[in-house]
Amino acid sequence: MADLKEIEEQSAQAVSELLEVSRLEEGDLFVVGCSSSEVLGEKIGTHTSLEVAEAVYRGITRVLKMRGIRLAAQCCEHLNRALVVERETCRAFSLEQVNAIPQPDHAGGAFATTAWKQMKDPVLVESLEQKASAGIDIGQTLIGMHIHPVVVPVRVGIRKIGEAVVTCARRRPKYVGGQRAIYDERLM
Repeated sequence: MADLKEIEEQSAQAVSELLEVSRLEEGDLFVVGCSSSEVLGEKIGTHTSLEVAEAVYRGITRVLKMRGIRLAAQCCEHLNRALVVERETCRAFSLEQVNAIPQPDHAGGAFATTAWKQMKDPVLVESLEQKASAGIDIGQTLIGMHIHPVVVPVRVGIRKIGEAVVTCARRRPKYVGGQRAIYDERLM
């Protein structure tokens, strides 16, 4: 069995490092895609584990809550990568609620199911409409479509959580103005 405490700590460290680079502010939206199967070293969708998902969730939310960052938990492709968010987040970002409840083995996945159970007032939204400011993809779940353009990859010290490949990304404002423009280094 996987070392759940180590998975929790790896998750927290990866998100902490990403937040340092991303310069997110309180109230910003952070998206997480996580395959518990991949964390266990198995093919995505084949060995769902609520225990692994809960460890990842604890590590990530511990860091996000300290900074006042909002979580969006991505479901699997069987729910078209819909996302679990707090109702308050749905309203704050003017998102469209849809009707489904994620399940660990059928549609949604273990991480989204865990988020649904742990959040105070969860709802499912079909899309974030590219309003996330950063995110972490644990196990190649494909989160890029949820992040505000322009999406920039971020390398963190944690390359894997358990056995799952970790990919981090953040947004940056688009460059405009061409070769004569001068850019604000703090936004790059």
